[in-house]
Amino acid sequence: MPVMIPTPPSKIQYVNAKPLGTPALPWFLMHYLNSMAESADPRISLVNANLSGLPKTTIIAAEIDPLLSEGKILADKLQAANVSVTYKLYIGVTHEFFGMASVIPEARDAQDLAAKELKKSF
Repeated sequence: MPVMIPTPPSKIQYVNAKPLGTPALPWFLMHYLNSMAESADPRISLVNANLSGLPKTTIIAAEIDPLLSEGKILADKLQAANVSVTYKLYIGVTHEFFGMASVIPEARDAQDLAAKELKKSF
């Protein structure tokens, strides 16, 4: 039986965040999945997945993001499963910041971190 978790705090705190607020999340999920039933699949909902044996993982988080709490929950679950995790939270940025290095300095740092961690895996 899947584990039910309460609404993550960031989904409440950033309900009206722009450009990505909590009400937009179902729209993206609907366009990502073939059906909403797939959302319970542990390959989609990692809360119910067995994470042991996964490779080193890098999680880059944005402060102003309804998915912030879930990213931290995932990092903690990976660590509990003895998976090496690099987790970095960027303060003052929104969900889509990663691709905006030309206007958001934190994005350049996040891209450098992602590239550095990826190179380590080769």
